[in-house]
Amino acid sequence: MEKADAPRVLGELLSDRVERNAKKVFLRFKEEQITYDELDRFSNRCANAFLDLGISKGDKVSIMLPNCPDFIYVWFGLAKIGAVEVPVNTNYKGEFLRHTIDQSDSRMLVVDAQYLDRLQMIWNDLRKLEKVIVFGDLEIQKRDGIQIPMVSYDDFFDHSEDAVDIKVYPWDPISIVYTSGTTGLSKGALGPHKFWIVVAERLLDYRDGGKNDIFYTFLPLYHFNAQVLTTLTALVAEAEMVLSNRFSASRFWDEIRACGATQFNYLGAVIPILAKQPVKEDDSDNPARIAFGAGCPAALMEEVEARFGIKCLEGFGMTEIGIPIHMKVNDRRPGSCGKPMDIYDLKLFDDEDKEVPIGDIGEFVFRPKEPFIMMSEYYNMPDKTMEACRNLWFHTGDLGRMDEDGYFYFVDRKKDALRRRGENISSFEVERAINTHPKILESAAVAVKSGLAEDEVKICVVLKPGESLDYEELIYYASDHMPYFAVPRYVEFMDRLPKTPTERVQKYILKQAGVTDATWDREKAGIKIRR
Repeated sequence: MEKADAPRVLGELLSDRVERNAKKVFLRFKEEQITYDELDRFSNRCANAFLDLGISKGDKVSIMLPNCPDFIYVWFGLAKIGAVEVPVNTNYKGEFLRHTIDQSDSRMLVVDAQYLDRLQMIWNDLRKLEKVIVFGDLEIQKRDGIQIPMVSYDDFFDHSEDAVDIKVYPWDPISIVYTSGTTGLSKGALGPHKFWIVVAERLLDYRDGGKNDIFYTFLPLYHFNAQVLTTLTALVAEAEMVLSNRFSASRFWDEIRACGATQFNYLGAVIPILAKQPVKEDDSDNPARIAFGAGCPAALMEEVEARFGIKCLEGFGMTEIGIPIHMKVNDRRPGSCGKPMDIYDLKLFDDEDKEVPIGDIGEFVFRPKEPFIMMSEYYNMPDKTMEACRNLWFHTGDLGRMDEDGYFYFVDRKKDALRRRGENISSFEVERAINTHPKILESAAVAVKSGLAEDEVKICVVLKPGESLDYEELIYYASDHMPYFAVPRYVEFMDRLPKTPTERVQKYILKQAGVTDATWDREKAGIKIRR
């Protein structure tokens, strides 16, 4: 008998799972255990609370919370009334934070009290935001003079647990997740319900997942990865998830053992970092069998799998399109990110949108074979949507190649976006923040390869005539105006930036130069950036 598809709307999916698993634990976080039934009832509280506050279908609400169960209650509550969550990176401040909240047309913001000081700094520029729901000690913030219209989360959460009666369709949007801009501002990928659920469902088979699995993640819930590849995957599987609040290499395997996790997600340098930990006799004595993600170097994979007793499953994807290419448990090839799923078309194009021969490098381009299984648009950016989808193919901006057997291999990013410590960084936004310094004329941010299969940020700076600036002063200024992970590691002062006749900065020249004799390294200087 063929397995039935999961419901394509989040609220209906949860109701379906609750019917069979009401008392089963769905979520563990620290000492808390939340059952399927409690998840349903607590998200109903949020749904009813938002309705009472005037939020209706299609409205946008930003969420700026650290990893915690309430993030999921708020997200699911919004989905049940057809409203749209806008998850906000908790490291954002300044222009990064303002742009996300304002460009998404968010009417409300659910925010942890610890971030209110950042909100206060940009409050006058958030003219669409009507109300702020504060998670944490509201009274302390009031005494500290924060002048923002606030509602206590405790009062907000004190609402009916009755189900709401609002019809939501598979094509209705569930979220706007912001992806880093390359030549402009970050873009908000508007994703429909069906898209997110199909990604979780299809990848469940690829990772040999089922209801007896325990899915563990330390990745932040403001990312597509933690929301879709752990939370929704566990829900589709009728399984259990364990949510951690941070990655610790020294404690990682102890946490896996303590919670009994059978699968975990990783990104970027996580696997290389784990491999660099001191070897222990009990390294392979853990319940994990599948590590699911991207960024494990092919040369390291066999060693890591033998040492820890796991299988690493690599793939290729992005927030806009999900994960259209991935390894299967029993179909892997070293260095490959797998083969395309049968519900997508995937090709490699040159700069003229012509398909490249087998073995040649080209840009990954993509299109779905059925409706509503990728983002609907870049929200409020029709020009960027059309640009990305030119000639009826979505252009990823990433380069790869395909071998004769149909396996794909990621090669490099065509874009100017950077990736550091698992975070995507907009070079444009880094430059804009740096350029606000009164002594700086212009700047260019480029990626410099690190030893962890990721990027480090280098900022090339041209000062105004007659000005001088210390490296340390620049770094501390950057720390005050951007999230910690975007603060450049490398700084180089230059007389001028290389440019084309049309005044476009030739970043490839800066990127090729990398770290030069004139480049200053803040890590070697012993400067640590506070979060």
